[in-house]
Amino acid sequence: MTATKTKPKPLVIPELCKGCGRCIEACPQGCFTLGSEINPESGLIPVVLDLEKCNACGLCFTACPEPFGLTPVADIPHPEDVDHEAFMMGEATIRDDHYPDEIPPQKIPMPDLPPLFIKGTYASAIGALLAGCRHFYGYPITPSTEGAELMAKVLPDLEGTFVQAVSEVATVNMMYGCGGAGLPCMTFTSSPGFSLMLEGISYMIGAEVPGVFVNIMRGGPGLGNIAPEQSDIKLVSRGLGHGNTHAISLAASSPQEMLDLTMLAFELTFKYRNPVVLLGDGYLGQISGKVTLPREMVKPGLPSWAVYGDAEHRKNLICSIALSEKELETHNYKLTDKYQRMIDNEQRAELYRCHDAEVLIIAANTPARMARGAVGQLREKGIRAGLFRPITIWPFPIGLLLPLLDQVKEIVVVEASNGQLEDEMRLALSHEHVVDLPLIDHIRHFGGVLPQLEEIVDHISKDNLFEDSEKNGNAWKKGGRS
Repeated sequence: MTATKTKPKPLVIPELCKGCGRCIEACPQGCFTLGSEINPESGLIPVVLDLEKCNACGLCFTACPEPFGLTPVADIPHPEDVDHEAFMMGEATIRDDHYPDEIPPQKIPMPDLPPLFIKGTYASAIGALLAGCRHFYGYPITPSTEGAELMAKVLPDLEGTFVQAVSEVATVNMMYGCGGAGLPCMTFTSSPGFSLMLEGISYMIGAEVPGVFVNIMRGGPGLGNIAPEQSDIKLVSRGLGHGNTHAISLAASSPQEMLDLTMLAFELTFKYRNPVVLLGDGYLGQISGKVTLPREMVKPGLPSWAVYGDAEHRKNLICSIALSEKELETHNYKLTDKYQRMIDNEQRAELYRCHDAEVLIIAANTPARMARGAVGQLREKGIRAGLFRPITIWPFPIGLLLPLLDQVKEIVVVEASNGQLEDEMRLALSHEHVVDLPLIDHIRHFGGVLPQLEEIVDHISKDNLFEDSEKNGNAWKKGGRS
């Protein structure tokens, strides 16, 4: 006679039960009732279980939305087997510290293809597809909409998902869910829409969820206009929602970089389990340029921490809330350590004719294109100018700037904002305890008006600093006009 396996009966773990009541509705025997006492660890009221009438039908397990909130007794004999702190931190769920095996991404060779002549938003969308992104969520906003339109056209043929959300707030929360499942996802937006996403970005940073945000910046504040402005540098550097939040923020200056940096953004967002922002501006999003496709594309894998919805990943948890003060402080220390790794390893900049530069122009995005041309004209005038172009706005590439300061006599920050880029440079210099500064000057425009090449050349040339320096030893005095 074959022995019959006994069906497990449920066990409520009060610390993990949210008291949603789904088990009450599911149980045909009436074994569950609403509780009346708040659990001190969760701050919630768990259900009460009476096993006297339980027939081990298992319907309550199916109804319970919380991993291990309601668990078969045979699986977890006692609540002490759950490592509650690690569970709430999203690091583990039971004390065996078991994660499913990671499925690593694969690089697939691409055939030689002719260059494309496309606009910046299209280039970014193609970069996302080549990086393995098959999930897009977004809300249309000029001047970024063309990128979303291309994804809407292409993704269905690639068995992907395109969802036009009802708002930017809905968009970022859809990305939270998709990124939490371990899948590459992205959105295109512009400045007012990006502002609406900041709460959700803060949640994603707190829960360590990946996602790529392509922000084609436009004039502000408020609705402003649809012309180019570097209006969001302070947001991506210092304002990604409440709390201790940072994200690597990349600044493109050409359609080619819109593709290349989008692919890099997907690599970094999974490397650090953190959102990544790619900044373009209204001009860069719309201009067309030659774009060479990479030699490889990416087939995404599945990280071990993903809440993928299958049995193997059931033990995982994505969460940005920690009601215990000590847990939240510990988690913030963990995030801070991760930010420091980003600062140490991910600073990027282009240095153009900086090897002997005495006048250093600092610019990013479209203004850097004008500044590059200005460097050539200034050189023709005998002024040793160079361009320092930050590719990472955060972390600011201070490690690449510091070696230039011994030779540089003047820094001119060229930007389409009221000193947002200059503020990041100055703050980075301060953190490095740089006291003996070169003269710092700037050229600024707003509202869609961009600095022009001739303006940069005239501004740097007008004081005849090089000629005067021979007559007046103070003309290049460090710590002067700023």
